[in-house]
Amino acid sequence: MSGKVKMHVKTGDNVMVISGKDKGKKGRILAAYPKTGRVLVEGVNMVKKHTRANASNPQGGIVTQEAPIHASNVMIIDPKTGEPTRIGHKIVDGKKVRVAKKSGEVLD
Repeated sequence: MSGKVKMHVKTGDNVMVISGKDKGKKGRILAAYPKTGRVLVEGVNMVKKHTRANASNPQGGIVTQEAPIHASNVMIIDPKTGEPTRIGHKIVDGKKVRVAKKSGEVLD
C-alpha cells in the first residue's frame, strides 16, 4: 500500500471486530497506523512473542501482546445503542464532527 489511508476510526474509539478470528470482540483502539491502514485494539488479535532478556524484561521468555488488524475489520460502537455503526459527518457550530449513523449521536 502506498501513502496514507483514510481511517474511519481513531485512537481511543470503542470498536467491535466484525470479521476474522476475533469477530464479535469489543475493545478500545490503542494505536492507529494510517500508513498501513491498521489499528491496534485492546485485547484483540493476541500473539505470542519470544523475547530475549533485556533491561525492561530481565527474565526474557514468551510475552503475549496485541498485534495490529486491518481497519476495515472494525466498526465503531454507537454510544447510545451499544451496537456497531457506520460513521457520517456533520457541521455543528462551524466544526465538522463524526456522527453515528444508527442513532445520530455525535462521537467526538
